[in-house]
Amino acid sequence: MSVWPAWEVREGERATRWLHVRLSFGDGARIDVLATVCEGWVCVEDVRARPALALEDLAVLSDWIEEPLARACGAGTGPDARDDAGGGAHRDRSARPREREWRLVARVYRSAREQGADPVLAVMDETGYSRRGALRVIGRTRDAGLLSPRHARR
Repeated sequence: MSVWPAWEVREGERATRWLHVRLSFGDGARIDVLATVCEGWVCVEDVRARPALALEDLAVLSDWIEEPLARACGAGTGPDARDDAGGGAHRDRSARPREREWRLVARVYRSAREQGADPVLAVMDETGYSRRGALRVIGRTRDAGLLSPRHARR
């Protein structure tokens, strides 16, 4: 993953920065993002991906680029910053609650699929997350190895 500046515009005290973010994956997939950062706000201007992103992937794109953008903008030096090399300003969360949530999500997701129901809606109902939040936690559950990869169909 790499981040490099594209350009910066200053108007008095205010500065708007455009940054390129490139995510490269082991299977040859690549995502290029152009993002603007201004006064603590991040706006994704353009996304190009090979192969194309599924909606589930687009829903978690912000999670993938959050830390590299925070590092590029100098965030992560305050009291809320992580101690690990990842940087970025994040709330400190222990691994155990996260693992419990992932196990719950995996159980609810599988149960809904077995019953022929929409697994995303089942996760939304169980966790109280919005659709985007449910897709994000489902993706993280897959990344943790508790659900089969999205492209594996029965």
